[in-house]
Amino acid sequence: MKMLSKILLALLALLLILAIVFSTKLKRLYEVIHLFDEDRIVENFRSFDELMPVSRIKPSPTPFKYPKGEQLTLPANFVYEEQNMNSDDFMKDSNTTGLMVIQNDTVVFEQYYLGNTATTKNISWSMAKSFLSALIGIAVDEGHIKSLEQTVDEYCPILKGSGYEGITIKNTLQMSTGIGFNEDYGDFSSDINRWGRGFALGKSTDEFATTLKNVRPQGTYNHYVSINTHVLGMVLTKATGKTVTQYMQEKFWNPMGMQDDAYYIIDEQKMEGVLGLLNATLRDYAKMGSLYLNNGKFNGQQIVPESWVQASVTPDAPHLMPGDNEVSTNIYGYGYQWWIPASEQGEYMAQGVYNQNIYINPTTKTVIVKLSANPKYNDFDYLPSRSVVALEFFRRIAAKASAN
Repeated sequence: MKMLSKILLALLALLLILAIVFSTKLKRLYEVIHLFDEDRIVENFRSFDELMPVSRIKPSPTPFKYPKGEQLTLPANFVYEEQNMNSDDFMKDSNTTGLMVIQNDTVVFEQYYLGNTATTKNISWSMAKSFLSALIGIAVDEGHIKSLEQTVDEYCPILKGSGYEGITIKNTLQMSTGIGFNEDYGDFSSDINRWGRGFALGKSTDEFATTLKNVRPQGTYNHYVSINTHVLGMVLTKATGKTVTQYMQEKFWNPMGMQDDAYYIIDEQKMEGVLGLLNATLRDYAKMGSLYLNNGKFNGQQIVPESWVQASVTPDAPHLMPGDNEVSTNIYGYGYQWWIPASEQGEYMAQGVYNQNIYINPTTKTVIVKLSANPKYNDFDYLPSRSVVALEFFRRIAAKASAN
């Protein structure tokens, strides 16, 4: 009887543990499914560390604070395709939570909305891809990655037999892997949403990457696949022998003088969500823009090689060119995890879904960061959701800021 009691108690304890674990995963799944609900989206975007496991990045021991210049008054209006648009309405209708303008390396505008503050850690979504690209550039410069012509499976044998076998690091950086993938956040059954639900349930993103298939030759077609960036994160960890968080802390966050802590959401295998799950403050996102505006140098220190910055924002093949391009799925051009619009001023952007932007204009010497939580993002007919509308807003701000 004593033995039976012990067995029953052990089984009861096991069931209790399973119930707790399962209920936690179900809660995460529920939160992911309702992540973008209009009444929850703003709070969700600033509180992911309450929903998911995270890996934390500490503030720099030598924080850098931008000097402040004369306050810029935002332009009252801007023009998109001959339509006169009110700036305040655009900001409100896209659920802006923060806006910062850096002109000539000086803060001229910084405002927070909908409850966000200067210390709010807000999710980056795919702006995180540009941060990961910078880390890859540093790893190349340090010799951890020997060549961008190496294939990703050379570093990550787990990818052999998948669609990523034989795919070069460069084509992965340039979203030209040929992997078949549906990135539509508005489609419940899309690949990106399927990955998101699996992530919430604790499934490995490394394993998810191994299930993807190649549908066209690499290096011939620009098609956005967020898992490409995850694969770059896998390469980085194998090449450096460090976690992404460790490498970010040492090689980027500390030397950049980041003022605030940050964090990556991680999967249950403790791999960082480098494809879009970095959470940081508005002013620390702005420093990425300043870094690239100044060719990889920040506060007197060369952090990312100048050659990497230039290659990152220069399309170098027909399928990567901006405009109406039959071998691309986007009107923007693409570099090493940076978006490049058709422009006479050399502009480029880091962009994330639900209207996150780091805009850089090297001609006017302007950096603009806009964080948002737009529940209507997937309605393409809703103008405040469209990146091309935001681009015209940024251009108007840059013109005014540089003229002051």
